[in-house]
Amino acid sequence: MAVRKNQAGLSATDKRNFVNAVLELKKRGIYDGFVRTHEEFIMSDRDNSDRVGHRSPSFLPWHRRFLIQFEGELQKIDASVSLPYWDWTVDRTPTASIWGDDFLGGNGRSRDAQVMTGPFAYSTGKWNINASSDDRPYLQRELGADGAQLPTRAQVDAVLAMTTYDTAPFNSLSEGSFRNYLEGWRGQGRIHNSVHVWIGGQMATGYSPNDPAFWLHHCFIDKLWSDWQRMHPTSGYLPAGGTANVVDLKDTMRPWNNVTPADMLDHTKFYTYDR
Repeated sequence: MAVRKNQAGLSATDKRNFVNAVLELKKRGIYDGFVRTHEEFIMSDRDNSDRVGHRSPSFLPWHRRFLIQFEGELQKIDASVSLPYWDWTVDRTPTASIWGDDFLGGNGRSRDAQVMTGPFAYSTGKWNINASSDDRPYLQRELGADGAQLPTRAQVDAVLAMTTYDTAPFNSLSEGSFRNYLEGWRGQGRIHNSVHVWIGGQMATGYSPNDPAFWLHHCFIDKLWSDWQRMHPTSGYLPAGGTANVVDLKDTMRPWNNVTPADMLDHTKFYTYDR
C-alpha cells in the first residue's frame, strides 16, 4: 500500500523517481488525458446540475478518486512511487524545496511567466503544454505575484474545527460547510483556491494539472480531509440522499460512473499518510 509523504522529507531518489514517472506518463500521452478530464468535469456554474468536481459536496471525493487514478498510473511506471504532499502552511516561499531544480523547478520569468528551470521547463523538450486555455506551449508560474498569499496553519485549523461536512445550498454559497471553507469559496485564507492563485499560470485555470504542483497541492487537501475525518468521526458526508442537482452519498460520480462518494470515504483501503 502506498504511503504518501511530505515532499520536504523526500530523498533525492524519491524525487527523481517521482519526476521520471511523471515525465514518462507525459511521453506516453497519458498525462494530458488527466488535464482534459479535470477541465471537463470541474468547471461549472454554481447552479449547474452537472457539478461534480468543484463548488459541490463531491469536491473532496471526486479529487480523491482522481488522485488515486493518477497514482495508479505512476505506479505502473515505477511501483515505488507514491504521491507526495506539499504542506504550504510550512513551505511557503518561492525558494522552498518543492521549487528546487531537482524537483518541480522554480518560478516563471517576469516577462511571460515561463518556467525556465527544473525537469518541467519547456527547454528540456519533455514538457509541452498541449491542453490549455491558450496556445502557449510552456509551463507558467507566477509564485506570490500581486500580493497573493498562501493559507496559514491557523486558518487551516479554523476550518478543520468545523463540524459539518456540507450545508445547503451545497454550492459556493454554503455557510458553515467544512467542504466549502476548505475549497475556499468562504472563510479566511480561501484555503484550496488561494494556493492555485498563489502559483498562477496554468494552476489558476481549469487546466491546472498541467503543472505537476497540482498533485502535491491536492494531495495535501486530501490529507486535510483525512485529518478532519479523524477529528470528527461522527460527521459524515452530506447530503446523504434525495438532493436535486448534487452528488449524494451513494450517487455515482462522472466520469467513472462506478464510483460514489461513499466508496471514497475510507482512504486507508488505498493509501495512508506518513503522519
